[in-house]
Amino acid sequence: MIGKYLEVLKCEFTIHRYDVSDNIPNDVYNSKFYWIGKTDEELSIVCESNLLSNKNDSVGNWSIIKIAAKLDFSLVGILAEISNALKDSGISIVALSTYNTDYIMLNTDKLNKAKTDLQNIGYEFI
Repeated sequence: MIGKYLEVLKCEFTIHRYDVSDNIPNDVYNSKFYWIGKTDEELSIVCESNLLSNKNDSVGNWSIIKIAAKLDFSLVGILAEISNALKDSGISIVALSTYNTDYIMLNTDKLNKAKTDLQNIGYEFI
């Protein structure tokens, strides 16, 4: 496997759930990192916590860890290795994937423990 480097994004994030027919709020695009997922059942948006008003279907206090490498589609097991290490400590995650790499969302209160657990299995934070 390529180098095992991770990076913690420097903001706190919130995940918002909207109705599938809702428009994406324009303020989302002001976030340095945002992720939008839409299915036939919902519209989910992850963005910096200070950008959108929280509503009933919003959960804040998330940190995001980036796998700091461009991942080839043929690579297997990276996300499983990370999630298994965190599972053993009772840390729940939400995985987000892009074309280049993967991101792991976790409760900010668990970030320091997660960093220690991941360092214990050979990951370095940059």
